[in-house]
Amino acid sequence: MECLADVGWNGSTVAVVAERAGVTRGAAQHHFRTREDLFTAAVEHVAAERLAAVLAHVRELPPPGPERTEAVVDMIVRLYTGPLFRAALHLWVAAATEEPLRERIVSLENHVGREAHRAAVGCLGADESAAGVRETVQATLDLARGLGLANLLTDDGPRRAGIVRQWSRLLDAALAAGEPPAAP
Repeated sequence: MECLADVGWNGSTVAVVAERAGVTRGAAQHHFRTREDLFTAAVEHVAAERLAAVLAHVRELPPPGPERTEAVVDMIVRLYTGPLFRAALHLWVAAATEEPLRERIVSLENHVGREAHRAAVGCLGADESAAGVRETVQATLDLARGLGLANLLTDDGPRRAGIVRQWSRLLDAALAAGEPPAAP
């Protein structure tokens, strides 16, 4: 994943990854027949580990209310601003022009997206049977992804912190009312 985040899809050959990992190219190819196999397995593994690590800290979140909502939104945004997101983005770009990779990445992203949505609902204590709540939680994930994209070229931390605070207030109000927030 570090290799993909550092040098992108084109620079992340099996040989380069094997060298960084301290194994032979043959050993890497024994476990992963193709580069697509290697990176989709790596993204899936790391995404599952990161999600599990986030969920392990749920007990440390503040009680339900505005502070918890902001903590959860911040946690979600941090998932989309780290090296895993940068690596995944390289795969998305490559998948746009490589059909075999696209099929794998679309399937993987659908799975990761469902799990992230489920985790966000759980952490927020959101009632998805209420009108607009499902869409509002999804908008939170989409916002986090957009903030992650903005962070790729420059450190967007100060602006991002203000957006997280404001979105958290809107999200908290929307979850309480069971309706999506109005545009700021």
